[in-house]
Amino acid sequence: MVAVPTDMSVALRAMREDDLPAVLACERASYAAPWSEGIFRDCLRVRYCCLVVETRDIVVGHGIMSVAAGECHLLNLCIHPLFQRLGIGRRMLRRLLALARRQQADSAFLEVRTSNAGAIALYRSEGFDAIGVRKGYYPSTDAEPSRREDALMMARAL
Repeated sequence: MVAVPTDMSVALRAMREDDLPAVLACERASYAAPWSEGIFRDCLRVRYCCLVVETRDIVVGHGIMSVAAGECHLLNLCIHPLFQRLGIGRRMLRRLLALARRQQADSAFLEVRTSNAGAIALYRSEGFDAIGVRKGYYPSTDAEPSRREDALMMARAL
């Protein structure tokens, strides 16, 4: 169990391979169907924008984004449940979008579980609008593995 520090100063930096154990722990604490180590390694290998956020040298979140052809796609934004609703996710999102603008992206896209009201509220407050639904996009979070959850597709101009 990680104790939540009272001093919430955080630092965002590039993800390194030696961050993967902490990133995977955060991912597993946050999601019923977490990304695998291989997916994170592939993102690092192909040089996607991979960031971690840490406080007092403890990784408490991560973000992964691809940028190509004038667009960015936010692939993963994860903040450990003990550190959610403290503004850390918003800070990570803003940093990723700023990095995308520096790479000449003019639009941003993402998918989010339709059940993730907190994330949807964050994205809407940062200018994202719903543009569609991907049926059955996410693995189920319940005991019935054949059931899948829809993803809300969102986008915004940069």
